[in-house]
Amino acid sequence: MNLADMLNFADISQLTAIAGRYQCDCKRNSKHDLIQSILITLGSRQFMESHIRECAPEDLRFLNTLLFDERSQFSLEDLLAAARQASFDSVPGQSGRYREMVARFKNSGWLFSGASQQSRYLFRVPQDLKTRFRERMGDYLKERIPPSAEPAIYRGEGEMLAGDLLLFLRYIKENEPELNQEGALHKRYQQGVMNAIQIPEPLLGKGGWRFGYGRACEHYPPRLALIVDYARHRRWTTEEGSRLKLTLAGDTLLGQGKSEKLIQLYSFWLKLYKGAIPNLPSLVYWISVSAGKWVAVSSVIEGLGWLVKPFYYDDAASILEQRIIRMMLHLGMLRLGETPEGPVVMMTPWGLEAAVPKQLQ
Repeated sequence: MNLADMLNFADISQLTAIAGRYQCDCKRNSKHDLIQSILITLGSRQFMESHIRECAPEDLRFLNTLLFDERSQFSLEDLLAAARQASFDSVPGQSGRYREMVARFKNSGWLFSGASQQSRYLFRVPQDLKTRFRERMGDYLKERIPPSAEPAIYRGEGEMLAGDLLLFLRYIKENEPELNQEGALHKRYQQGVMNAIQIPEPLLGKGGWRFGYGRACEHYPPRLALIVDYARHRRWTTEEGSRLKLTLAGDTLLGQGKSEKLIQLYSFWLKLYKGAIPNLPSLVYWISVSAGKWVAVSSVIEGLGWLVKPFYYDDAASILEQRIIRMMLHLGMLRLGETPEGPVVMMTPWGLEAAVPKQLQ
């Protein structure tokens, strides 16, 4: 439903609160006048542009969370959870603050409860406001992330991740490598895998913290960790005693030589990293909007860093550069180049297509 429909179903107290919030010049005892005045105010291009520029970061993050949520309606508990996530804090006793944020958005014409008995305690965001917010937000971010010079050379990995998944399975079949007490491949076998695949990575050194990005991230560099976790998820590999072996399903797949579709690997990556980066789909989308042309990685970090909540020792910059941009390169979603000013990125056609969530299509 669009804003006009929701205003028609809203009670006059909410309409009066919205009109008061925007200082609408209308008769406060006339529902028709209230609706018309609110529609004119909220329907203007200037309103959405100024709203985005003047909003506090946590308010924009709250709207961003609702925009990319697959659900079409939310309970009060859902909204309070979104407000807590947008506030980037976990301080006890803040529930009043989150309730105030939800009430503020209700009195600003962004949230409406349902008209029926079944939906009166559920809230929705007008579809046309969502669309306009996404468009203006995209313009705002592109201003903050300007195009860069084209690099002399660049790299793209295309579908190499899917190919390396098969090469990994072949290595497991031919070697049945040993596992250490933690259930990870011994380093010599990890190096053997790196020698067998197309895109090798340096093995992890000792020390440091590693958790939150899948089970295998503790033992392997990020790209290989994704491959290992995906193979386990699809039940193509199994741990038997102290060795890693192929299952019948894995052996069958290897015999067929069929590469996995990148969209399946991308969807798995989103789920795998969701615990550490809850708004990952939205970040991928905004990168795609901003990087239709070559842009500096430093500009992406500066322009989008305020949307990224730090995860333990990972700050916003390292999450964007190492956990998101680097993995999007591995997934074939973007290309990475070098200029005298530093690294630059640009989305691939497949990346631009995949980055748009279903609810925005």
